[in-house]
Amino acid sequence: MLREAPAGDRLLTVGDRAVPVITRINPRARRISLKVDAVADRVVVVIPHRRHEAAARRFLDSKVAWLAEHLGRLPPPVVLADGAEVPVLGHPVRLCHRPEARRGVWQEGASLCVSGRAEHLPRRVRDWLRARARDEIGARVAAHAARLDVAPGRIVLRDTRSRWGSCAPSRDLSFSWRLMMAPGWVLDYVTAHEVAHLREMNHSAAFWRHVETLAPGLRGPARAWLREHGPALHRVG
Repeated sequence: MLREAPAGDRLLTVGDRAVPVITRINPRARRISLKVDAVADRVVVVIPHRRHEAAARRFLDSKVAWLAEHLGRLPPPVVLADGAEVPVLGHPVRLCHRPEARRGVWQEGASLCVSGRAEHLPRRVRDWLRARARDEIGARVAAHAARLDVAPGRIVLRDTRSRWGSCAPSRDLSFSWRLMMAPGWVLDYVTAHEVAHLREMNHSAAFWRHVETLAPGLRGPARAWLREHGPALHRVG
């Protein structure tokens, strides 16, 4: 189990930025490793044991140029506030705060209008995106399942960082609600991928044939889109 090691936490100067560094101890780790946490704007260092903290600091110092390059590639965070722009099914939509209105959240063309107090706007936008994601994902799952003649379990929405979707042995399907911000054809592929697991709980040739049947020609483009643009979706809100 990973444990926080507060004594190892510090700020690392990378270029003109002070980047938080979180040290975690994982007894199963075979070596010191590090990664950039794009969501939390920090660096995570994993060490096998607390006695490796000094070596980890030296390792970090040797990787400053690498970290500067990777941090520099991160898209800017999007704060959910009046005037901010967020994608909805791949199309940019500008947030418009309407404090006097009594309609909750509603879309008017290229504007997403939000009523109520300003401090409630981020939560209301996230809730609206999750509700839309449930509708869009549910419709696609139902269509794919009908084509393969399979019966999915529950559809669960999460805010996962490492997976856009998953299929449990119980046949429940989980998806990141942030897929609502991706183009519709990306959503088509991810839902097809998980529904295909209801036929094949593996990544065999048979599995990929089912995916191709449900989402022809989308495997490569959708995976490439998520690799390139996925980090930006995680930095919204």
